[in-house]
Amino acid sequence: MHFTPSPHVTQNWQLAKPGARGRRGMVVSQAGSAAEAGVAILDAGGNAVDAAVATALALAAVEPWNSGLGGIGFALVHPAGERRAEVVDFGPVAPRGLDPSRFKLTGRQKKDLFPWPEVEGDTNVHGPLSFAIPSAVAGYALMHERWGRLPLGEVIAPAIALARRGLPQDWYTTLKVASSAAVLRLYPESARIYLPDGLPPVAPYQGTPGFFRLGRLAETLEQLQRAGLRDFYEGEVAASLAHDIAAMEGVLSAEDLRSCQAHTRPATEVPFAGRTLQLTGGLTAAPTLARVLEGLPTAPKDGRPDAAWFVALARALKAAYVERLAGLGEAEPRAAESCTTHLTACDADGMTVAVTSTLLSSMGSRVVLPGSGVLLNNGVMWFDPSPGQPNSVAPGKRPLTNMLPVILRDGDRPWIAAGASGGRRIMASVLQVLAFAAQFGMDLETAAHHPRIDVSDPASVNADRRLPPEVIAALRADGPTEIVEHGVMPINFACPNMIMLARDGTRTGVSDAASPWSAAVAQG
Repeated sequence: MHFTPSPHVTQNWQLAKPGARGRRGMVVSQAGSAAEAGVAILDAGGNAVDAAVATALALAAVEPWNSGLGGIGFALVHPAGERRAEVVDFGPVAPRGLDPSRFKLTGRQKKDLFPWPEVEGDTNVHGPLSFAIPSAVAGYALMHERWGRLPLGEVIAPAIALARRGLPQDWYTTLKVASSAAVLRLYPESARIYLPDGLPPVAPYQGTPGFFRLGRLAETLEQLQRAGLRDFYEGEVAASLAHDIAAMEGVLSAEDLRSCQAHTRPATEVPFAGRTLQLTGGLTAAPTLARVLEGLPTAPKDGRPDAAWFVALARALKAAYVERLAGLGEAEPRAAESCTTHLTACDADGMTVAVTSTLLSSMGSRVVLPGSGVLLNNGVMWFDPSPGQPNSVAPGKRPLTNMLPVILRDGDRPWIAAGASGGRRIMASVLQVLAFAAQFGMDLETAAHHPRIDVSDPASVNADRRLPPEVIAALRADGPTEIVEHGVMPINFACPNMIMLARDGTRTGVSDAASPWSAAVAQG
């Protein structure tokens, strides 16, 4: 007898994520408890910006591998009654004391995460030299100051409650911590928190999982509640951060913190499906998305994304990435270890917010600072460690990122707000869910669950194994195509979430089916 095993399937089940519907406010997040925190702020009289800031701060306590006080990001805010969205830019900036000569090359090429030269000890990937200036708190402060309605003390209260409770100790936490354990163990406070007895925390075999505290994070949030968010850059929290970084011989300084500011600018606008797509522009995936839209085919007459449409989409994505990477010499993080979060919020008046923030790698720098409980990003990893390249390491420099919060405007009002996590995979996923809804007329839950392709490398396509056979055959005939699963891990597709605001006042929200903790939560 001759037996040929079929390809291994990690998840022999069909996943579906419940959406949420309502006629008031809504928050969608990659952690349901953070979305609930945002809705609690809406219920307390806050607006969508208050809810978004509350959710983002809460994520520091319940999704520490993706974002937090030590991260960076971008947001779009479309105030109710106004024609155009505003960009809030709190993207990465290298410390002013960063010295490129400290990144000694081994002479080998990285084979896992990067197509650029390997650095001795991976000091650009983790540890004290990998920190970019953590501007997320500055971004949230600017959003709250300009558009918020409730006092900061109320907005930050749910994050404090979640930090006091602690991080859920379930199987997903075990998986995420175990994935970074080899590096977390190198840093004492990180190891103390995440690797008790030298091993990742394990959920109980039976019963209900418990929680564990993330160092002094709750105390830091309480200090920010008392003193204001600028304390992170100019007060007691800033002093603690600077002290701990200096003790590790890092170069991120007190002056870097003091000078950290977020900025606003009008959103970039491009036409899409008879409407206006509002984008962040600048050093994000937005300019590349605009190029893809120029080559994106129109919807077929039968009203479904067929083989020809997916092939045309793949070609447009490949061409755009060739252009994007040509100026960088491929010096951009690949999607495999890029871990980000996205949240979307709206309120009863129609104010709409899309926020994408990140620590870059899963667990960022893997360094938790003992005095504050802040897990810092590893934004220096965005730069090419070899000298003389367009994206080479340099002090005070800003790198190109993959983040892509979007708001699709119908006339003068927000219609769909969306974004995703997943590194280079973000753009393809956001584009497809928008196309499914805006071009093909799918309802939001159908669009979110429809299988997709990914093109984050111009040389090949990843295709969801659930796509129709004729689509997969057409993609394979057009070029190298790998058939993959959309699951928890490996992360082969980005994880989008979105809100649709219909003209009749109905709001629908949905998050990614493969994200275990994600949820859309509507006001009752």
